[in-house]
Amino acid sequence: MEDKNAELILKAPVHRAVLTNIIPSIVSMIMMMIYNLADTFFIGQTHDPLMVAAVSLAMPMFILNMGFGSLFGVGGTSLISRTLGAGDHQKAKHISAFCFWNCVGLGVILAVFVIFFVNPISRILGASDDTLEYTAQYLRILAIGYPFQITSGCFSNIFRADGKPRIAMTGTVCGNIINIILDPILILVLGWGMAGAALATVIGNVFASCFYAGNLLFRKTFLSMNPRNYRVGDGIATGVFAIGVPAFCNSLMSSIASTCVNNVMASYGDLYVAGLGVAIKVDSIATQLVMGLGVGVQPLFGYCFGAGAKKRFMEILRFSLILAFIVSVVMTIVCFTFAKPLVGAFLSDPEAKSYGITFSRIYLASAPFMGITFVMTNAIQGAGAAVPALILSLSRQGLFFIPILLIMNAIFHSPIMIGAAQPTANILTCILSIILFIVTYKVYFKRMEPLQP
Repeated sequence: MEDKNAELILKAPVHRAVLTNIIPSIVSMIMMMIYNLADTFFIGQTHDPLMVAAVSLAMPMFILNMGFGSLFGVGGTSLISRTLGAGDHQKAKHISAFCFWNCVGLGVILAVFVIFFVNPISRILGASDDTLEYTAQYLRILAIGYPFQITSGCFSNIFRADGKPRIAMTGTVCGNIINIILDPILILVLGWGMAGAALATVIGNVFASCFYAGNLLFRKTFLSMNPRNYRVGDGIATGVFAIGVPAFCNSLMSSIASTCVNNVMASYGDLYVAGLGVAIKVDSIATQLVMGLGVGVQPLFGYCFGAGAKKRFMEILRFSLILAFIVSVVMTIVCFTFAKPLVGAFLSDPEAKSYGITFSRIYLASAPFMGITFVMTNAIQGAGAAVPALILSLSRQGLFFIPILLIMNAIFHSPIMIGAAQPTANILTCILSIILFIVTYKVYFKRMEPLQP
């Protein structure tokens, strides 16, 4: 990491260090949110709730692919930040090359698998006879872009570890803008429907990954995609996977949980699936900003931990927690107040719209807690605390949400009551994240050799 970035992280006023890193990350998350909303919005303009339901049914595969990007992106970011904090620049090149080529290879394997087994995968995701064709078509085209989606998701994180959050932001923003521009053209003007939405996504991901590759090749950086820098040993694979696997497990659990809730809701009707899918989009408006905040400060945590700057680590943590809580409360109030028009932008069917509004307000009940959870999660990952990170990753959507979902379904047999499973799981996860950070502080911080008191 360049000296000026080390100076910013370790010595600049805390608010300046945090805001400099989180603003590009938040902008990236906003664009990601708009991109996710755009597909559903323009599909909604076809006035076919079955297409909207199909987009929701395909979401677990999107989450899973982002999880593979996080496997190497979050894991690589944490290890690179700590490596640069310790002054080992060459190792950072080996780590980034390791992440890049594994993303490409994994994306190709996953694409081939989905293309060949798209119909049974669609059924597993909860597609009914009415939504199977739409879901399979969407997934088949998206699969073509998996290597690009996973690679771009990875390096949108890793460039932050190198002290270049603007590059990380630009790739994500430009890719999403291309997607958003193409959506109405391909979906509505050309009338390609689901195929148009999927193709727009693929083109956006191709651009983003090519942008990151170009910066790796032609800009001065401590990162690399050169195959000759690919290394597995020297603690690289184990270091990446130690934090990457918990991050991936978080996405895997989210994908499984999304599949479970879609299957449960599908038993009550496709309109419930459509309503819940839109409610999740509305909830994401309230949470994406603080998610970006958490991702943005993780390199700061990692660098401070690697440099032994315990006091600075805690100062950044306190400021980030206060800021995240304020932002999440404000966004929750806004989304709760405007839930009706927000849902109406995606659904025109009166029954599906009614479900969407109800589900949105239920989901938003836990949104204020998510800011704390995201900051704590990234602080734990930044410290390289593999075991607490793994426990936290498995908890929210796995240990908490899925059992609560099944219990509520068995007791109430009501789609509305089932909707309360997610906010309940979110609140429990927030409490657990605080407990696990206390454990991380007491155990992992003993290994630091403080450079400052």
